[in-house]
Amino acid sequence: MTEPFWEVHEGRGPFLLLVHGFLSSRSQWLSNLGELQQHCQPVVMELYGHGRSPSPNESEQYHASAYVEAMEAIRCELGTPQWYVCGYSLGAALTIRYALTFPERIFGHIFTNSASAFAEPDTVRSWTANGASSANKLRQGGVKAIERIPVHPRHARRLPRQIYNALVADSKLLDVDGVANTLEHTMPGLSVRHELHLNTQPALLICGRFETSFQSHREFAEKKMPHLTVRETDTGHAVNMQGAETFNAAVETFIQSTS
Repeated sequence: MTEPFWEVHEGRGPFLLLVHGFLSSRSQWLSNLGELQQHCQPVVMELYGHGRSPSPNESEQYHASAYVEAMEAIRCELGTPQWYVCGYSLGAALTIRYALTFPERIFGHIFTNSASAFAEPDTVRSWTANGASSANKLRQGGVKAIERIPVHPRHARRLPRQIYNALVADSKLLDVDGVANTLEHTMPGLSVRHELHLNTQPALLICGRFETSFQSHREFAEKKMPHLTVRETDTGHAVNMQGAETFNAAVETFIQSTS
């Protein structure tokens, strides 16, 4: 297995794995790391084809289950029996799956607004049916095609300038094949909607109230997911970037109450 890029930011307390979203990078955590290091040791991982991570040729390595195994390998390499995991958007789907797969390895888990994690069966079927054609169009269009994707950092309008600039700079590292493989092989396996009832560990959803399209997913999670606490922020989708102070405080409180 090809290992994704990851790095530890030394701090106090337990390790906290941070996994970014689609077309993002480690830079999305710039407003969080300093404060979080007072209460934990952040471990920042980048998705395949993103940032400093490689783009494996084997399609299986992009599967959600393979990411779960990669996360577990990181924990083993750190030598810690338990840690926290936190995912943003696409990354949230992966960290929730990790928490459901290895509940004994976490103190708790944290996630943000994630349509992919809560995708309904019709959406998943669409991703599966259209994944290959979308990936091929991306490969043919190259970097310009990636830049046209609505969630590309270039299109962000409400991010702090430091983070915006860093994400746009990191977007130059996006690998066309890696991003295409993410569309084709990662997206179809992201939804954990019908597995939420299996959660056995403390969970924290930090969601932005201005992303109204996520509200039905939030209500579903509150109804179906045991041990879930919800903290709302005055943000849209970019919860940890637009509302860093609230996000940091919520994570710190969660760690203090569960470690």
